[in-house]
This record gives sequence, C-alpha cells and structure tokens, in this order.
Amino acid sequence: MALEIGTVVEGKVTSIAKFGAFVLLPGGKSGLVHISEIANAFVSDINEFVQVGQSVKVRILNVTDDGKINLSIKRAAEQAERPAPRPPRAPARPVSEARPRETASQPVGEVAPRSDNQDFEDKLKKFMQESDSRIADNRLYADRPRRGRKH
Repeated sequence: MALEIGTVVEGKVTSIAKFGAFVLLPGGKSGLVHISEIANAFVSDINEFVQVGQSVKVRILNVTDDGKINLSIKRAAEQAERPAPRPPRAPARPVSEARPRETASQPVGEVAPRSDNQDFEDKLKKFMQESDSRIADNRLYADRPRRGRKH
C-alpha cells in the first residue's frame, strides 16, 4: 500500500517517547506522531492520550526523502468531524435595495421606520467624526514645539 500525504489510515501505537508516539502503519512501515499532533489540547504527558497497543486513526502529513513518516492524530479527528460542504448561496441583495428610503410620496413630518442598517450607518458616522477629531488633536499636539531644557 502506497502512503499518500493527506490520507487517513488506522495504525497501532508501538512505542511512546517524550516527544511523540510511534505508530505501525499498514504495509509494515512506522511513523511518528509528534506530541504537538496528538490532541487539540495541551499535551504534557502523551500517556494520558494514547497507550502502547492502542489502535488510532492517523493522517499522513509528510514522507521525507529518507523514509521518515510524519503523522497526526488530531488532524485525522478534525477531518472526520468536518461537516459536508454546503451548497453555494444565492447572492445577497445590494445594500441600496435592502434599506427603505424616504420618498416624496410620504407625508411631511412622517419619518420612515428606522432599519438596523440605518442605525449602523448613524453609529459609523458618529465614530468617524470622533476619530477625525482625535486625529486632529493628536496632530496638533505632535506639531507643537517641545519645550524643555537644552543640554
């Protein structure tokens, strides 16, 4: 069996070291699951997550030129949990069509109901005005000559 990068295979943990676990793969080859690829959580002791003789699903990350195989348990689990891709959605309506506008047909003095979009635009406008004011103050302060003792 040829080992292809990205495939998920089942293997058996043969030994555990401080830096990772060695896994026997189908075909008799062995690979290393580095401690950082054991689980999504922080792993201080590998023995808390895997034991010698345990069957684990691993994803093949890399096969080096000298035959070393890098594996990942956490990425194999992520691939199994990944939901099926969603079908593409219809494009959203442009913002100009989404918000109601005041028209000449509305009686004077009556205001169109406010939408969330208008509230956001009002908040954004206020933020931009405050931001411009602060920037102007900072420039004024930065352009002032500094007074102090000359050495």
